[in-house]
Amino acid sequence: MRDKVILVDADGVMLDWQYAFTSWMLRHGHKEVRTDVYCMATRYGMTKKEMNFLIRVFNESSAIYNIPPHLDAIKYIKKLHSEQGFIFHCISSLSNEYTAQYLRTKNLKNLFGDTVFEKFIYLDTGADKHEVLKQYENTGCVWVEDKAENADVGISLGLDSLLMYHNFNHDYEGDAKVVMNWSNIYDHVMGL
Repeated sequence: MRDKVILVDADGVMLDWQYAFTSWMLRHGHKEVRTDVYCMATRYGMTKKEMNFLIRVFNESSAIYNIPPHLDAIKYIKKLHSEQGFIFHCISSLSNEYTAQYLRTKNLKNLFGDTVFEKFIYLDTGADKHEVLKQYENTGCVWVEDKAENADVGISLGLDSLLMYHNFNHDYEGDAKVVMNWSNIYDHVMGL
């Protein structure tokens, strides 16, 4: 399996969720107070309960259908798929709500094409990915994530974890390889 399957998170890896969410929050009167942390509650100076509610509302809204691609994701995901034969399994902690999952799938297919993804695995908003990743244990599959804890889970399960760099994970000191963009991921996958 490892030779032609790439496991990918959606938000912060293939999609610029942060940009879309920040824009949505501004339209609703909320401004970031910090940008150097992963925790959205801390970013906006809110309680976790308040922030979890807002993230769920956003993730289950029509806004999820129009999230732009992250950096150079389109070019290199299409290149890995069409030129090198890789397929992708998307693992996203989005929502258990069917409409949100449907809109996320449509967004990804519109950006990357109908044949790129073999699987879409959706978990509840903010859910841990350990159990899903356990299905791929010791396969050595490439696993691309932007949350340090999830990248480390991949390492512990024998995956080839890559951590997409963001200002909130700049101080990461774990064993996952930090990548700046999809060009770096392409080079890593191709052994360049």
